Order: sequence, then C-alpha cells, then structure tokens
Amino acid sequence: MVLSELGLPAGGSYWFARFLVRRGLALLYLLAFLVAAFQFRPLAGEDGLRPLREYVERAEFRERPSLFYYVPSDRAIAVAAWAGVGLAALALVGAPAVVPAPFALPASMLLWFLLWALYQSFVNAGGVFYGYGWESMLLEVGFLAVFLGDPGTAAPGVVVWLLRWVLFRNMFGAGLIKLRGDDCWRELTCMDYHYETQPIPNPLSWYAHHLPDRFHRVETLGNHVVELAVPFLYFAPQPFAAVAGVATIAFQGWLLLTGNFSWLNALTIVLALSVRPALNTVSETQVMNTSYDPLHLVNTYGAFGSITRDRYELVVQGTADEDPGPDTEWRTYDFKGKPTDPAERPGQVAPYHLRLDWQLWFAAMAPTPRRSPWFPRFLRKLLEGDEATRSLLAHDPFPDGPPEHVRAVRYRYAFTSPAERAETGRWWSRERVGTYVRPISEGDLGSHRFGAGLR
Repeated sequence: MVLSELGLPAGGSYWFARFLVRRGLALLYLLAFLVAAFQFRPLAGEDGLRPLREYVERAEFRERPSLFYYVPSDRAIAVAAWAGVGLAALALVGAPAVVPAPFALPASMLLWFLLWALYQSFVNAGGVFYGYGWESMLLEVGFLAVFLGDPGTAAPGVVVWLLRWVLFRNMFGAGLIKLRGDDCWRELTCMDYHYETQPIPNPLSWYAHHLPDRFHRVETLGNHVVELAVPFLYFAPQPFAAVAGVATIAFQGWLLLTGNFSWLNALTIVLALSVRPALNTVSETQVMNTSYDPLHLVNTYGAFGSITRDRYELVVQGTADEDPGPDTEWRTYDFKGKPTDPAERPGQVAPYHLRLDWQLWFAAMAPTPRRSPWFPRFLRKLLEGDEATRSLLAHDPFPDGPPEHVRAVRYRYAFTSPAERAETGRWWSRERVGTYVRPISEGDLGSHRFGAGLR
C-alpha cells in the first residue's frame, strides 16, 4: 500500500492518505472476491475438495461466523462472491462520494461493512484453502476502513495512527520471527534458497536466485534493517516518516517483483485492537499468522521464519490404460502457477491467488498425502472428470474423457544454472525422489488399496 502518506503531520486532514488506502483496499477486495467466485466452489463448496458440510459439522457459528453456516449451498456462494465483486467495484470508483451529503457517511460505512462481512464468510468457511495470513489482514484492514469516514468529512486521525501502528506490528513482527527462526537469517544466507524454494516463483525469481552471493548477504542484512529498524520511524516527524514509508514501499516492491505472494506485499497493514498480539511480538515463543478472535480483528503475522533448503513438487499424471505397466504412457496435468514442466517459464499471477497451487506446495513437503486429507478427493475428481476441478488446472491432458488411473510422483526441483538454461532452454532441473500416490483407479479410492498406495 502507499503508506508513506501516513507520515502527514498530526492534525492534517489525511484525505489523500484515505483516498489511496481505500482505493488500494477496494482493488484487493475486488481480486479477493473474483478468486472466491472462480475457486471457492471447486475447493470448498458443496462438492468441493473440502466440502462445505465439513465446516458446518465441525464448527460453531460463534467460533467461525459465516453466512454459509446457515445457507451452505453453491448458489449462496456464487451470490455472495459476485455481490462482493460488485460492491468492491463501487468502492473502487468511489461511489459513496455521489450520495447526497446527509447520507454519504452512512452509505460509505455500510458499503465497507458489507465488504468485510461478506469476505468474513469466505475466510471462515474456506478451511485450509483460506488459511493464509493475508486473509486475516484483509479482514482487519477492511474493518478499520469502515471508520475512515467519507469524502465530505476529515479522516479520523486516530484511525490513521492505528494504521501506522498496524504497519509497525506487521513489519517488526516479521523481522523478529526471522531472528528467532532459521539460523540462516542470522548467518545472512537465507536468500541463497528463498527465490528457488518459495511457494510459486515468478519469471524474475530465476534471475534473483543467480545474483552474486555478496548481493544475497547484503539483501538479507537489508531485510533486517527494513523490518527491525525502519518501523520505528513510522512514528517520527517528517521527513523521517516519509523516508521510512519509501523504504517500506521499495522493500515490498522488490518482493512483488520476485515472487507470487497473493496480496501479501500489497496489504502490509494490519489492525491490532488488543494487547495480546503486542505481547506475542515480544514473546520468545512468538507465533505467526494466528487469529485471536473469530472475526479476524486481532491477529499476529510473520512470514518465512524458516526457509526450506530443497524444493519438492508433485507431478500428477493419468493414463487411459486399464492395467498400468512399465510401458504405460502417463500424461501430465499442468497447473496455472506451480512448476511442473521444467521447460516452462515461471508465471506471474500475484496479486491473484491460486489456492490449489499453494496447497500443493505445502503437500509436497511430506512424502505422502497423510497430512493433506483433501488430496485423495482431488484425485477422485480427476478420475471423474469433474468440470469444476478441471477449471483449476492450466491443462487437462484428457479432454475427451477422464483417465482410468492417476498417480502422483514426487520430485526435487532446482533452478537450472545460466549455462544449463542457455544449453537446454529449461528453467528447472528435477530428479524423482519417490512416489506420492501409486497408480489408482476410481474404485481404489476409499478402499484398502488406496491406503496401500500411500505407503
């Protein structure tokens, strides 16, 4: 977000800061609801990979409030998602500004409250596919936006100062979790691995990975400076607050250029209404991406406290053979963001969020799907040729009918060297490290044969 404007002197109108923050937030809401419109039903709808009934059966409304608790249907999901798209579009163009003066403030507050309430329903019912820190960020900041006033009134100074405090907590907490986490942050070597092993690299990630080691040491040190020292300047007088804002924007911009972190980098503001997150920040047992209340108003954040050294990927394949053997031809499913074909250039998808691709990154960390209970259902959907699930893929190698068998193979991926890429044109090299799921048919799912395939 363009947060340097939060360095305006005390007593200013903050109208420009409010304008920028609200327009940016409206754009993020618009993207978030579009993601929900296209992905929520196949992932967490009535017949999703984690069906909506699981949320209804396992949660209490007061613990995870959602409209879908009382109306658990795909139709309600579609109505809520597209209503959110429409409301976000109204916020983006500043629709409350054209409402007559006596009603402008109530109209503005109602619009931003509805956006917050609707998105709350998706986050609380979305399960593992909505278990990311930036979901709570959007809800916290969205709640705060309700109270930013309308164009005809001055932005409340206390709310703007809360935004400063929020930005401080977000950045400073991220810095502390790194110092307390992986040794590589203290040894200044984490960036040797990050660009290659992050969830979904983008086209510039390969180039960033191959920057000189000295650059990686300097940028890791710079990371500590921006996250641990610069945040204190948010509360300083001008021009120090503006300098801190520019440094933060530049830092987040670099992360945007070299990775796909949904709207994590764009939304670097958080709301803290409780002492508990502040205590967590200074605690030796600091936790990250944790919500302290069912409305996601009081949360803690942090990213990459530990860095994975090796990148693992799942290659999902199918075959039309009724009895797979050594000579079976396996066709590969391609995904929209995650690496599969070593020759394919990494894509730029953020701030759009590919939720299935992200979960596949987490799933690949383990040698079997035992910790990813949604994965067997994903395989079943492929065997059934489910259209909603196919919409989550970049390419279905079985356009004329579903396969007879599917399997999942686990690989270790690494960026090619400049010499290897010049010779082969490939962005990745890979080696097979195991079988994630052995060849199974639709009849095998739910049987002891599928259990054997996990081993």
